[in-house]
Amino acid sequence: MNRSAFALLAVPALLVPAGLRGQCCAGGSGSCIAGEAAQGVLEERQMELNTNFQYINTDKFYKNDQVVSERTFDAFQSRYAYFKVGYGLSKNLTLSVEGGYYLLKKEVGYHGNPASTYSSTGIGDLILFPRYNVYRKKTARSTNEVTAGLGMKFPLGAYNDSVGNIEPFSGQTYYVTKPTAVQLSSGAQDFIFYALLHHGFLRHKINVSANAMYIRKGWNPNGEKLGDFASVAFFVSRTFLDHYGLTVQARYESMERMQVNESILLFGKPSNYFPEATGYRKWFLTPQVSFTKGKFTLYAATDLPLYQNMNTSPYYTQVGSQYTTTVGLTFRVSLPKAVPEQVKGTGQYYCPMHPEEVSDGPARCPKCGMDLIKAK
Repeated sequence: MNRSAFALLAVPALLVPAGLRGQCCAGGSGSCIAGEAAQGVLEERQMELNTNFQYINTDKFYKNDQVVSERTFDAFQSRYAYFKVGYGLSKNLTLSVEGGYYLLKKEVGYHGNPASTYSSTGIGDLILFPRYNVYRKKTARSTNEVTAGLGMKFPLGAYNDSVGNIEPFSGQTYYVTKPTAVQLSSGAQDFIFYALLHHGFLRHKINVSANAMYIRKGWNPNGEKLGDFASVAFFVSRTFLDHYGLTVQARYESMERMQVNESILLFGKPSNYFPEATGYRKWFLTPQVSFTKGKFTLYAATDLPLYQNMNTSPYYTQVGSQYTTTVGLTFRVSLPKAVPEQVKGTGQYYCPMHPEEVSDGPARCPKCGMDLIKAK
């Protein structure tokens, strides 16, 4: 049974009027991004604050693509609060700082056995994710964009936490390392490679997008490397009555098997997980609804697993995806641009809204920001 590279992703990709969202990370999951599976760029000096809550629960176990009854624990649960701050450094470059807090990560022991039930709470990882718009074209009928991103994940949460159990005969306490799926981080630095293609039909209020993501996983101090992650997704969204949005996403994911340093294996296999039963291939369909009012967007989505093929062996099964729901809120605001200081003069240039504001040369009105016009 795989207790390390827990092959469960909460990856609801959300296309809403305020932007594209979606994806969750966990200690043993494939992706380290939550809340922004498909990210474009913001306008220059625009700031975005995004938070979402992701609920995960599963008790389905697989051998390859078949659901089976064999298991060594009962279920996995996660409650994750994710936060993101994004800022448009220029019209083509956006930088976001992202991270989250686990309200709960829990592996329920077999038949509810408390001695083999493990749980954790605490901070997850920090993600720096710059994105650059390499192509943009807008006409009266459509918009086209190509965005590329290169990010990095820094481990902040625990990756080698343990729990103490009391030996019933001697009364002594012995410590067992928690399964990797319950750790708050993988403990490694990961590199994120990202690309987004977007086409918008302005008159019909329809957006079509596709994105690809590859995450190169690093080695942690325990001599472990979670499998590299790759995904390709296709989105179609439609806006209704100016405030409501509906998005449907089809997504394919794959994750390679976990690796363990050979020098560590010389002293025996890890005691609480099985690298042989890690990695997978999955297909998802993700519907999402949103409501936008002013600068705020409220959204909700759920993952519907269509196909799962989990790496297993004759001896081990692996837990798969079952229930994933995300609810989030986004706030976007454009910060004001600096207004050039006005130079008073003879009045060759003046503000049409405030004629008393004059200048000897081209400038902006300090009261309303309009460009001064030249007097005839």
